[in-house]
Amino acid sequence: MASTSGESVGAVVVAAGGSRRMGGIDKIFVPLLGMPLLAYVLDQLDAFDPVDQVALVLGAASVERGRELVEQRGYRKAIQVCAGGERRQDSVLNGLAALNARTAPQWVIVQDGARPCLDRLMLQRGLEAASDSGAAIAGVPVKDTIKVLSEENMITNTPPRDTLWAAQTPQVFRFSLLLDAHQRSTSTVTDDAVMVEALGGRVKMFRGSYENLKVTTPEDLDIAGLLLKRRNSTINEHQ
Repeated sequence: MASTSGESVGAVVVAAGGSRRMGGIDKIFVPLLGMPLLAYVLDQLDAFDPVDQVALVLGAASVERGRELVEQRGYRKAIQVCAGGERRQDSVLNGLAALNARTAPQWVIVQDGARPCLDRLMLQRGLEAASDSGAAIAGVPVKDTIKVLSEENMITNTPPRDTLWAAQTPQVFRFSLLLDAHQRSTSTVTDDAVMVEALGGRVKMFRGSYENLKVTTPEDLDIAGLLLKRRNSTINEHQ
């Protein structure tokens, strides 16, 4: 088995979305238990020893606010803040370019800025899984039966549930592999692993968490707050 030990690791935090389903609220900076939502992700990456640099990709109007947050939090690792692009994949590519312009890492973690329940154990599982094939993504088995529909909303297929997982972030790749996939991609996708798969790459899935939700609606904020509060209580009990 290959190993990532001793190899440099960077991270791209993607947070350039328009928050269209949040009723005009910028979810990335919304307070969650007294901290901006985005800070939970940055705190975990800053505390995860293998990561030595981070590219934070924000909407153009939020770049300065992001730099202020980074300065206020006093992170010990280099965090470069840059503007995103029109599509998610454009934003990831901008983040990769920001890392490449400094010192290109050998591995890169791509993380949604709107998944505040990230933890270091999940990051470690991702690095270990990626060492096998050069690419790995977090996910969880689906709990519901999935139906495939036609354009007329008629059921055309019911795939076996035991083969279906819901994809999450973090997603971990060899930096050169992901950069090449982005540069060669001609299709619009919502997932970085799809690009690697399209080039014939092998992508391993590792266990994420059902608590690793992506904040998309105001209701998600309430759930994330409860999950983080429970996590904080558990940590305090063991101190």
